[in-house]
Amino acid sequence: MEGDIMLKSFWAKVLVCHLFCMFFVPTLSVKAEQNLAPEAQSAILMDANSGTIIFEKNGNKRLAPASITKVMTMLLIMEAIEKKKIALNDEVNVSEYAASMGGSQIFLEPGEKMRVDELLKAISIASANDASVAMAEYIGGTEEQFVEMMNKKAKQMGLKNTHFQNPNGLPAENHYSSARDIALLSKELLNYEQITKYTGLYQDYLRQDTKKPFWLVNTNRLVRFYDGLDGLKTGYTSIAKFCLTATAKKNDFRLIAVVMGEPNGKKRNQEVTRMLDYGFSQYTSHIVFRKGDLIAQKEIEKGDPEQVQIRAKHPFSLLLKKGDDPKQYQQKIRWSNLQAPIPEGEVLGHLTYEKDGKSVAHMELVTTEKIEEASFWTTIKHTLNEVLFISDEKEKVVD
Repeated sequence: MEGDIMLKSFWAKVLVCHLFCMFFVPTLSVKAEQNLAPEAQSAILMDANSGTIIFEKNGNKRLAPASITKVMTMLLIMEAIEKKKIALNDEVNVSEYAASMGGSQIFLEPGEKMRVDELLKAISIASANDASVAMAEYIGGTEEQFVEMMNKKAKQMGLKNTHFQNPNGLPAENHYSSARDIALLSKELLNYEQITKYTGLYQDYLRQDTKKPFWLVNTNRLVRFYDGLDGLKTGYTSIAKFCLTATAKKNDFRLIAVVMGEPNGKKRNQEVTRMLDYGFSQYTSHIVFRKGDLIAQKEIEKGDPEQVQIRAKHPFSLLLKKGDDPKQYQQKIRWSNLQAPIPEGEVLGHLTYEKDGKSVAHMELVTTEKIEEASFWTTIKHTLNEVLFISDEKEKVVD
């Protein structure tokens, strides 16, 4: 009896495939009662886990993003590392074109070799334009192909007010983004937890084994002066003015603050500080799922596998006004009526959190691999297992 049960348990485990949830901005925003960034042309304050917007000013206005562009560049670098297309210790050969970039730079020389790890550090800390192009060429083959990847990713993420012409943010016609899109990009980048090991550094060095070590100082001074702040990216051009996407974490609560078009660096830092102070003083984060937590299981009719487990790929939380009770929120799952075969990336259903009948946060439950249609013999095997299981249950009752 125990051997039969173990056999059926084995087949059940074989037939389990893991899916992950993809998180999106909730349908309801919690708006601050005051203008937290009066000098900015555009601004937004967002809970990094749930995506709930606390404050927004002209969030969809298309503006020149300057070096905040590099958030997308860093995102594609981190994706390439995760997919093992590149590695941190890979050596990148610097082209003459990459070395010719002006503005913020680490003065790369044509033919110089530098590790991905070092170039990522240069982009994150010093906002190096030459390092950005070197990495773009390494990943995309050419800068043009990498820019196509940037715009494709923006489209996949649903960023309707973003279009890129280069990987570094140097002034270019038809190169724009918005505070809301930058916040969503920043949220996506923060899913790679190791990125803050770079963006959170205030200073470091390159070429330490040479006679001319290069000192890196973070262009984001708040990394040094604001408690818990560990990124992400500054930006400035005469057209874009002063921009910043900043993130800070206190306990399990992480915020993202974005300002664009500030008149000067001092005002930029003041208004981001005000936004973050407001968020941390008025709100808290209630963790619903931690990374790897089981969210739900779903039977797939005529599927191979026939059962899928949906687990959290990233932490997910609800943004609560301080003093609110998380029990006030109701969880609901609505499944789509799908049959195998199901392609990768298909939405299996939606998980929603509601308060007083209104949706305050939701996630789409998405497959990360294809679910095949079960073959005739697989279907027979499933049926036999079910019959054996029912038979065993009856025997247990008799015993």
